[in-house]
Amino acid sequence: MLLPSPAPEASVRLLQHALDTYLSETNKTSSVWSGFADSDLEWRPAPKSMTVLEVMKHHILSERRFFEAFLGSPEPAAPAVLPDVASVAAYRTRMVELAAPRLTHLAAQNEAWWLERVPFFDVERERIWILLRRILHSAHHRTQLTVCLRLLDKPVPSVYGPTADVTWSAATPTVNSSVR
Repeated sequence: MLLPSPAPEASVRLLQHALDTYLSETNKTSSVWSGFADSDLEWRPAPKSMTVLEVMKHHILSERRFFEAFLGSPEPAAPAVLPDVASVAAYRTRMVELAAPRLTHLAAQNEAWWLERVPFFDVERERIWILLRRILHSAHHRTQLTVCLRLLDKPVPSVYGPTADVTWSAATPTVNSSVR
């Protein structure tokens, strides 16, 4: 399950990249999640680590909180956010279902809205900063699950370029100084 491209057109052209990035990062996360089987959901790489399922739950719930509390997006109540079934397909579908209306919400906002400083936990930040922080937070958890895929000896999908499992003729990994 992926969000359809392109992202909605932003009312502030200069901020179109923010919507495009949120869309593409959501799709990258969905791609990484697709690498797991339902039987992997309770696996954890170390005793103090979250399980694969706990990372997915955290991603969906924390993204909902960011968008509702800090970006003013209409969101379902927290108890209604997680899917009823603990399966990879259900979690991927739910993540994408929740992300789609957020793009519409963000696209409609004007420059003053994006630049307004609003409460963010115990400080104030501009909304554009908050969205960037959300994207970085999501990438962090996606990376955790990418490592889990590797430790489970499962293929790691390409999210920013070639991996040990996915490459193509035009891909030039930059692992040495001779690559330009």
